Amino acid sequence: MIQGRSGTGKSTLLQILAGLDRPSGGHVEIAGQSLEDLSAGALADLRRQTLGFIFQNFNLIPSWTAGQNVEAALIYKKLPGPSRRQKACDMLGALGLGDRIDHLPSELSVGQQQRVAIARALIHAPAIVFADEPIGDVDPETGKGIMDCLVGMVRRNGTTLIVCTHGDLAPEAVDQRYLLQDGRLVSQEPAP
Repeated sequence: MIQGRSGTGKSTLLQILAGLDRPSGGHVEIAGQSLEDLSAGALADLRRQTLGFIFQNFNLIPSWTAGQNVEAALIYKKLPGPSRRQKACDMLGALGLGDRIDHLPSELSVGQQQRVAIARALIHAPAIVFADEPIGDVDPETGKGIMDCLVGMVRRNGTTLIVCTHGDLAPEAVDQRYLLQDGRLVSQEPAP
């Protein structure tokens, strides 16, 4: 978990680690590949095959259903449409949204939209998932449910989860804690 107050650089760091932004200095390596050495196309391939990202504002396509938003992450897997649809249905069902597959984002609660974003990030079985304030816009009870589900799924799949938050997460959800202040790492410690 990367923790810090708003404006300390958590989202920027997460976007650099995920290869969404280029650093002005330093070095990021994923799966033995130096991100700064990759072309834009190779970096996009790495993101599609190895990484998942849960955005703070969800980034769901408003005119697509929940199922279509999740299926979008599988387009480059070259799966036939019915297979993509079934995988999306299974993933949304596992997240408690089996009855919301054909609903547009505007027809979903904030917590449901967040679970669609989680499904989209996990659907292609990434090695690493980056989550930017995954429970920042929901009440504590909904947030706990979302985190329990997310942590359970990544642990079952052996996926690394890197979460940025200004708040705190349940101790059982965190293996390592990093604290940022004013854009700098000020502490690193195993979670209690």
